[in-house]
Amino acid sequence: ARFLGHTAAQHTISAATTMKILIAQFTAALLSTLQLSSAFPPLAGVTAKLVKTSQYVDLDEFVSTPSSKGQKTMLVLATYAADFNAIEYAQRLRYYIPELQKRGISKIGFVLNCESDSAKALVDLVDLPSDVTEGHGVTLMVDPLGRCGRAFGVGTGWRPDDAEMSPYVKLFGMLFGLGAWATLPAVIGGYIGNPFKKQPWIEDALAVGQRKGRWPDMALVLDEDSEKVITNKFKELPVVGGWSRRPLELATLRLQNMMDISIKNWKELAPNEKALNAGVLTQLGGCIVCDDRGNSIYEWRDPGICAVANFEDILAKIPKSA
Repeated sequence: ARFLGHTAAQHTISAATTMKILIAQFTAALLSTLQLSSAFPPLAGVTAKLVKTSQYVDLDEFVSTPSSKGQKTMLVLATYAADFNAIEYAQRLRYYIPELQKRGISKIGFVLNCESDSAKALVDLVDLPSDVTEGHGVTLMVDPLGRCGRAFGVGTGWRPDDAEMSPYVKLFGMLFGLGAWATLPAVIGGYIGNPFKKQPWIEDALAVGQRKGRWPDMALVLDEDSEKVITNKFKELPVVGGWSRRPLELATLRLQNMMDISIKNWKELAPNEKALNAGVLTQLGGCIVCDDRGNSIYEWRDPGICAVANFEDILAKIPKSA
C-alpha cells in the first residue's frame, strides 16, 4: 500500500511538473508571437545587403531586435550615393551620432540605393564612421534597386510609372516641385536661412569639406594644426549672423556637395542602368526610429529633394536616456 501510495504521489508530482513546463513553453511562444507581431509591418520580409559581410539582413528584424536595456534602433533609407538627400543624410548622421546614442539609439542602419563600392566611397567622402571603415558608427547596407525604401513608403518622384520618359527628365521636373512638392521650399530655405531652428551639422560638414579641399572653401577659418573651426564667417554677418541657421550657409554646403562630391565623383557614385530603370534616380528617402520591440516612435519620408529629416526634431521627440 505504501508503495502504491508512493508511486501515485510520484505520478502526481511528475504530472504537475510536466504541466508547468508546458505552461512555460506556451507562455514563451505566446510572448514570442506578440513580439513578432509588434515589429514594423512595412519592412516585414524586406532585406538589404550588409556592405561589410555581403550577407543579407531582414530590416524588420534589424529594427525590432530586443534589448534588456530598452535600446532603440534608427534606420535611414537613403537614396543613391550621388544624390543630395543621401549626402545630407550621411553628413547629418556624422554629426548627430553622439546625441542619438545619448537617447538610447544604440544601432543605426544606413541603407543606400547603390552598389557596395559606391556606399563605401560616400561614407569616406563625408567622413561618416561605419562598421566598414572604423568598425563602429552606422551599419552600412545597400539596396541597389530601392526596394526597401518603396516598402517603407518613400516618395517615388514625378511620373514613376512612365517607362518612356527619361529618368533625367523626371529628375529635372522634380527640381521644380513636380512629384516632390517640398523641393523648392527646401532649396530656397538654404539661401534665406532660419532664425529659429539651429542646424549645427552644417558647420561640421563644411569643415570636413574644407579639410578635403572642396570648393567653396572660404566659409570657415580652420586651425592649421588641429583643423578645428576657429571662425565661421557666416556668424560675422550683420544682423543675421546670430541666427540659428545663417543665410547662404546651407546653400554654400550644398554647392560644395554638388561640385566636389556629386559631380566630381559621378562615375563612382551614380546608379547603373538597371537601377535607373528601377527608378532610383527619382526615388526619395526616409528614416524611422523604433523601440526595442520594433514599435515606431519616429518616422519621416522625404517630401522633396533636399527635404530630409531634421535631426533636431528627432532629438526633441526622443528624450535622453537616464
